[in-house]
Amino acid sequence: MKGLIWFVVVAACAVALALLARISAGYVLLVAPPWRIEVSLVLAVVLAALGFALLYALLRLISNALSLPGYVAAFRLERRNRQARNALVRAWRAYFEGRFGHALQQAAKAFQAGESPALAALLAARSAHFMRDTERRELWLARAQGATDDDRNARLATQAELLLDEREFAQAHDVLRQLHAAGPRHVSTLRMMLRAEQGLGHWDEVLRLTRQLQKRDAISPERAHQYRLTASVQRIRELALEPDPLKTFFYSLDAAERVEPAVALEAARACIAAGEAGSATSIALASIEAHWDEAVVAIWAQCADTAAVNRLERAERWLRDRPADGVLLRVLGQLCLERELWGKAQSYFEASLATQANRTTHLDLARLLDRLGRTDSANAQYRAAGEFQ
Repeated sequence: MKGLIWFVVVAACAVALALLARISAGYVLLVAPPWRIEVSLVLAVVLAALGFALLYALLRLISNALSLPGYVAAFRLERRNRQARNALVRAWRAYFEGRFGHALQQAAKAFQAGESPALAALLAARSAHFMRDTERRELWLARAQGATDDDRNARLATQAELLLDEREFAQAHDVLRQLHAAGPRHVSTLRMMLRAEQGLGHWDEVLRLTRQLQKRDAISPERAHQYRLTASVQRIRELALEPDPLKTFFYSLDAAERVEPAVALEAARACIAAGEAGSATSIALASIEAHWDEAVVAIWAQCADTAAVNRLERAERWLRDRPADGVLLRVLGQLCLERELWGKAQSYFEASLATQANRTTHLDLARLLDRLGRTDSANAQYRAAGEFQ
């Protein structure tokens, strides 16, 4: 389109000049003694235009010749920058393809060419990490720190992630604390902090961070539930010999968490060990009512805060709904032993074995038979218990 416009302009000028030549009788007289030159006006205009064009072209040629070194330098710089950018792009592509050696090589080229040196150094450090080359990983992390465009947060986040992958939880925790002190806590760094706290066994922090991530909808409900469950159980184990802190922590949990079988089981065991049978009973019963769990039922049977007759009656009511529950039948047998109901205890133990044979029930029955003086039958039960590993 541009060429067509120029063609129309030039054609119009030529037509105008031809018309001027036909109607104009003027001339231009140049006197330079002893010479005298006379030319038509049209020819003078044409010669002046040509002279101007030639002079302009000559001046442009000289200007371009003088600027040529600068043009060459700029071209070479642009080419180097383009090559550096391409090297960084190739490095990222190789990294995502899992070709870490090639990614490291291309990232090193980009770094040496000055193309986003901090980013290139971090990419090289990641590549070296996945190649299990710790020495080069640390070298590139140091180079990233010394780069002129050092992005402190990106460097610290990368360093923490690599340390977590190496299970260096204490070092990763220190790095993440520096990162969090620099600004707001992002979801990705909260996730890394959660991993570090899990590795260090800081279970109170695990619970707090899990709740934070849940509020931000940054963790699946299933995973959050598992994290809270594990942290609660581990914290209860830590407080097993401290009854008051144990109860304080247990009742600080959500109601749904307190009746989880794993949590209730650990809390009941800790309370029994601390001589808090009443607390163990209430914890176990609340859990059994919410989630029937054989292990919690078994630990409830060991809570001696109430008379055995009351526990036996409650267990027999449960048996009406679960007549084939092997653990419940064994618990009933143990409760009958407490009341010295030998025949009834033997019946429950035998019914439990018929439903679900296990080492514990064989041993309970063997001890009962020993007490009754039935040595041969007791020995048979001992041998049967020995077959279980």
